[in-house]
Amino acid sequence: MAKPTVPRMKLGSQGLEVSAQGLGCMGMSANYGPAKPDDDMLALLRHAFAAGVTLLDTSDAYGPFTNELLLGKALQGGLLATGGAGVQVATKFGVKFTEAPPGWEFCGSPAYVRQACEASLRRLGVDCIDLYYQHRIDTRLPIEITISLVPESSSDMGELKKLVGEGKIKYVGLSEASASTIRRAHAVHPITAVQLEWSLWTRDSEEEIIPTCRELGIGIVAYSPLGRGFFGSGAKSADNFSERDIRKNLPRFQAENLEHNQRIFERVNEMATRKGCTPSQLALAWVHHQGPDVCPIPGTTKMDNFDSNLAALALRLTPEEMAELESYAAADAVKGFRTYNAANTWMSSDTPPLESFKGE
Repeated sequence: MAKPTVPRMKLGSQGLEVSAQGLGCMGMSANYGPAKPDDDMLALLRHAFAAGVTLLDTSDAYGPFTNELLLGKALQGGLLATGGAGVQVATKFGVKFTEAPPGWEFCGSPAYVRQACEASLRRLGVDCIDLYYQHRIDTRLPIEITISLVPESSSDMGELKKLVGEGKIKYVGLSEASASTIRRAHAVHPITAVQLEWSLWTRDSEEEIIPTCRELGIGIVAYSPLGRGFFGSGAKSADNFSERDIRKNLPRFQAENLEHNQRIFERVNEMATRKGCTPSQLALAWVHHQGPDVCPIPGTTKMDNFDSNLAALALRLTPEEMAELESYAAADAVKGFRTYNAANTWMSSDTPPLESFKGE
């Protein structure tokens, strides 16, 4: 394949422009094993920016907090340019850490939104966050309260809209939100992007969520486009999971499911051999071919893997090849749920109706 260039794309309808492929930064600091050395990750971030990838995705929950601090080092140390031709930092709020078990809760209260945003600004060392997502939906609170609405009885509500007005946030996003939540939020303040898990073997968003985003002109950011690393080496990927790797507990990577799912990888690998690419490049190219409104954010901690992912931009698939790939990983062919807790997904992310909210 030819050396890739990274095109620019409009994400959503409010004016945000990003690289057509972003970089998920979570694994640099958390969840996929121990945190990696800062110097190595700063070198990777510098390499990614030099290659033309400008959308960097993080969250206050990654670490927690340490991934934002890492990006802050890169930004404050001058490793990444900022401004019109610089990076676009996307971070998130909504996972509030607590002393009581299980140690966290999903929170969208206005006071917490402001606290989380201002803390992220300090860790990142920036005056404004380009794209600020609600990481997970607080199902106890109407989405309108978190996003925009300011009831007469409470002057501190609608913090996201306030923070936009104050110049601390440029664009608002949602992550793992249901179609109805997206629609209600967008009705009170423009939603620029929805982040969701979308890959060759995770396609549950295609029925309602993605059509809703497209109807409303909302950009789509696909995380885990390589099936949480599965399409890199198939079942062998699980051999390298440390005790601190959350994938050890995901149903699709359990022994009873992994052997079955390995057949999907083998068929994808066979097609990749015919195409002269790697299976991970083929799986990533499939996501890129979903449309010009889709920005995948594959994560990695290795420069070689980053370069390999970037090469997927140059891979072209015919409609027949797309259909063939999809037949390998049809919903009934994949064994195991995509996450270990359905409550963490879009399937339970509706919020109470606004008219039922009585406040405190």
